[in-house]
Amino acid sequence: MAAAPIEAPEKSGQVIRKPYPNYKVIVLNDDVNTFEHVHDCLVKYIPGMTSDLAWELTNQVHYEGQATVWVGPQEPAELYHQQLSRAGLTMAPLEKA
Repeated sequence: MAAAPIEAPEKSGQVIRKPYPNYKVIVLNDDVNTFEHVHDCLVKYIPGMTSDLAWELTNQVHYEGQATVWVGPQEPAELYHQQLSRAGLTMAPLEKA
């Protein structure tokens, strides 16, 4: 008795593209940096950051303990994280958004 031939399922011609994950840049509260310094660093290093938004985020850092100041692709997130850290801000590790 001969076995029936086994047919492999046809491959789908569709390619499923998975987007790269975004990363969050998070500034933490500390007892070292002044409000002005945090504000000025956000305006200086985060592209498109307005003064008003920087003040809102600075207050969030102070009163809530942390604020997500930028979300986006890994490479720029690493750059902004490094720049803010070098400026003396206390940073949380980068995390996927």
